[in-house]
Amino acid sequence: MLKRIVFLLLTAFSLQVTAQELTQTIRGVIKDKEAKFALIGATGAITTLDNKGAVADENGNYIFENVPVGRHTLKFSYIGYEDVVLNNIVVDAGKEVILDVEMQESLSQLMEVVVKARRNGAAKNEMAMISARQFSVEEADRYAGSRGEPARMASNFAGVQGADDSRNDIVIRGNSPSGVLWRVEGVTIPNPNHFAIPGTSGGPVSIINNKYLANSDFFTGAFPAEFGNGTAGVFDLKLRNGNNQNHEFMVQFGFLGTEAMAEGPLNKEKGSSYLATYRYANLWMFDKLGVDIGTAAVPKYQDGFLRFNFPQKDGAEVSLWAFGGNSTIDILISDQTIEDRNIFGSNDRDQYYSTRMGVAGLTYSKPIKKKTFLKATLAASTNLQDANHDYVLLNSDAEGNPIVEGDRYSINRLIPLLDYVFDETKLTGVVSVNQKYSARSTLKFGINTELVNFESYDSARVVTPLPELNITPWDTRWLSNKNYLQLQPYLQWKYFLNEKWTMSLGATSFYSSINENSFSAIEPRAGLTYELGNGNKISLATGLHSQMQSPYTYFYGNNISENNLNYLNPDMGLTKSWHFVAGYNRLVGKNMRLLFETYYQKLFNIPIEVDPTSSFSMVNSGAGFSRIFPNRLVNEGTGRNYGAELTLEKFFSDGFYFLTTASLFDAKYIGADGVLRNTDFNGKYAFNALFAKEIKFRRSALSLGAKFTAVGGRWYGPVDETASAAAQEIVYEDEGRNTLQFAPYRRLDAKIDYKINRRGLTHTIAIDLVNPLGIQNILSLSYAPQPDGTFIKQEYQLGFLPVFFYRVNF
Repeated sequence: MLKRIVFLLLTAFSLQVTAQELTQTIRGVIKDKEAKFALIGATGAITTLDNKGAVADENGNYIFENVPVGRHTLKFSYIGYEDVVLNNIVVDAGKEVILDVEMQESLSQLMEVVVKARRNGAAKNEMAMISARQFSVEEADRYAGSRGEPARMASNFAGVQGADDSRNDIVIRGNSPSGVLWRVEGVTIPNPNHFAIPGTSGGPVSIINNKYLANSDFFTGAFPAEFGNGTAGVFDLKLRNGNNQNHEFMVQFGFLGTEAMAEGPLNKEKGSSYLATYRYANLWMFDKLGVDIGTAAVPKYQDGFLRFNFPQKDGAEVSLWAFGGNSTIDILISDQTIEDRNIFGSNDRDQYYSTRMGVAGLTYSKPIKKKTFLKATLAASTNLQDANHDYVLLNSDAEGNPIVEGDRYSINRLIPLLDYVFDETKLTGVVSVNQKYSARSTLKFGINTELVNFESYDSARVVTPLPELNITPWDTRWLSNKNYLQLQPYLQWKYFLNEKWTMSLGATSFYSSINENSFSAIEPRAGLTYELGNGNKISLATGLHSQMQSPYTYFYGNNISENNLNYLNPDMGLTKSWHFVAGYNRLVGKNMRLLFETYYQKLFNIPIEVDPTSSFSMVNSGAGFSRIFPNRLVNEGTGRNYGAELTLEKFFSDGFYFLTTASLFDAKYIGADGVLRNTDFNGKYAFNALFAKEIKFRRSALSLGAKFTAVGGRWYGPVDETASAAAQEIVYEDEGRNTLQFAPYRRLDAKIDYKINRRGLTHTIAIDLVNPLGIQNILSLSYAPQPDGTFIKQEYQLGFLPVFFYRVNF
């Protein structure tokens, strides 16, 4: 059936009449990398074409007109600067290519210029020395199984693995997903996912849409000093401006949503522009087609983005931007059959859950006298979760087993069980300055300031159906309306000792007024690289990193009231981690690179329980759909992660691309019981192999891609069956925590993408075949009473998930 559909699509869209060659425009601005001033007179050339050149005007603007559709390589040059080579720039008929270029000043004198080309893929951040990678929108679309999301795309990189199929949390070098820092335009943002759970950084569906992102950076360790309050990794996302010369539109329909985008000029003469997107979920289609998404409930969500950009005199810009989304899902166990799966919630209750997240900001940037670049952003954000649960009381027989009527359990009644609202509002001010002293020396400094309000309410009770029904009184576990201030000043100095040695030294500090223990005075950062020649180099880096816990963990307690704020952990301090990384990068020919990195991380001040027999540690939090409910915590836990990573990547050339990454690692921790244990995320190894092949036709292109992933299984412990039966949920034996391991995770994905160009129009048809082999991978154990009296059920990851879309750019 699938072959027939593909054949019909190819036949229908490949019928073309003879006409002149389709072309499009490539344009942008050429700037200095550090100080961001325009490089007047810089030249550009399309090396895949003859006689196609451009020169930057007095504002740094360049333009290539009448560029044939397809893939092209661009080269930019300027006297006293290193060349920049950008490979595989995709040109479509339906959309102009707007490509801003930043060039690094050369250390060589004009008479001694040594040609060194900077290629795409290197991190945009000028202070990044190691464990950093730039990712593009084109890459996010290329990777099979990524669904166009930054987090799922990053799970293919060395040292990174996904948490599970149902969520896009990422585990970096064995660390908790909650240690990942998300930033947009320099502003720390809340969890940017629909159906987000407090204390996590991921979710089932990303709110962030790659269609409005510019090329961005991803860090996996020893990141520069500007990034604070994060211990695992950083997504440093950049937003693009809309087209300031022509109006362009996009419409997309697919399983994950119906989308629309519009961009264009507000004033062509002044260069101002707008960009707007909107998406509405179509997940009801999965239900109608019988596709398993892990639950019988139909999630609903919508999200959008808006950006206005206003160029000012002397290269300054003012941008107003906003994005956000809301989501809701009603998981009604009372309506489900016995065979229905429910990996997103508990099997003993109806759950009504909604979330809302949004960020709005005003950004001002200005290059000053070719030596200084100033950027400042004022932003406001909100992050809300609202939940209600009703316990599903089943009818049971004389032996306590649930009564089955047809394909459903017999339900006695619904009992209100839980009601909570968590609402975090934040006002953020960010100022950064790049000061360029010479071609050798650049200093970057700034401060991030956040004023946070955290409001929470949670009231719950316990229902014990056996041996006789018992319902406890309501217990208020969260009740807060807390304001606190967070400050993170930083500075980072980069110095080229000579053409081979580059050094970076920096320091940051973090302070939160949430309590007196949330202060880290000095966190040093340092890096060193040595160029071996021919694109090969050795890199070293180290840094101390700290992080607060999620706000909700500070204000949890029992029987809280306005007159009795009996919180368990109001004085919890910062978690800290030393990172040590060494790497070797080697170019293999013109279009391939080999990257090897090894690392060691020392984790300390980790919150663990006071109970000396407890194995609990916050290193295991941050993934899944449940909050955590620890007892009294102290910052006395430790841990250590170490490993080695290998990347072999062939950049897109000759019509194909591949990426192979392999990681061997070990992540362990020590809780209050003093036992060295595996963390939940210590899979021991991770392997990814991806490839993409493009077959070009006259006005169209067919892309075929695939990915294979193999990861070590998650760790867990023996189930305490007596405690689980009493609590009506899975309770593990504390002493045996993480002594058992699920079977290894395996998954094969495939992707088919067909693009058709017409004059001023581009059609794209794509289908992402996630796990087409239907491989069953264990996700977790859940409490699910069965007619035979058993209640431990193995929950499996998602099976085959076809993700289809049709897009038109015009």
